[in-house]
Amino acid sequence: MQTLDSDDIPDGNYEVQSDILFTQEGKRIEKVTYAPADTLTKIQMTQEDLDDLKKIQPFAFAADELPKYNVTYVGRQKVDDLSTYVFDFAPKVLAKKQRYFEGRVWVDDHDLQIVKTYGKAVPDIVTKHGENRFAHFTTYRENLFGDLWVPTYTHTDHTLHFNAGPVHIRVTVKYTNYKRFGSTTKIGEGTEAPPQ
Repeated sequence: MQTLDSDDIPDGNYEVQSDILFTQEGKRIEKVTYAPADTLTKIQMTQEDLDDLKKIQPFAFAADELPKYNVTYVGRQKVDDLSTYVFDFAPKVLAKKQRYFEGRVWVDDHDLQIVKTYGKAVPDIVTKHGENRFAHFTTYRENLFGDLWVPTYTHTDHTLHFNAGPVHIRVTVKYTNYKRFGSTTKIGEGTEAPPQ
């Protein structure tokens, strides 16, 4: 993430590289491998920003979260060489301390997998103690495993409007080095265990 001055020259930077693993139970484990000093002065990374990077921007939510959204079919559209169905997503209710995606989703008409999202995390959080504003972003996915499309790139070039003035930010997230883990099981002839 970079903040930019009025000439679009970076004047603050936040960078982190992580390895992400998932246990067999689906628990997410993150190991930070590189994180130089944060030089942002106009804004700061909040817990909501970090959570949105992990869940909202890659639009990685489980099917049981779908009932939380109003989903509207918009039509069909080409994304590069892909024919897609287009849907608008909006949360039905903004529950306190919950984060949601609001925007547009493109779904491949063959694999029925998400290939692109455009939108933002909602709600913005504005209190008498401060403002936490969130930018629009675009996330692209690629088909890396035959039947599975995974996020590979998220980008934002947006101006956040605070009471103290606008802040131009540019954010790029790259998701790389995916590995599919699995196991095979072989069932052989049964044997009787000796008595204990």
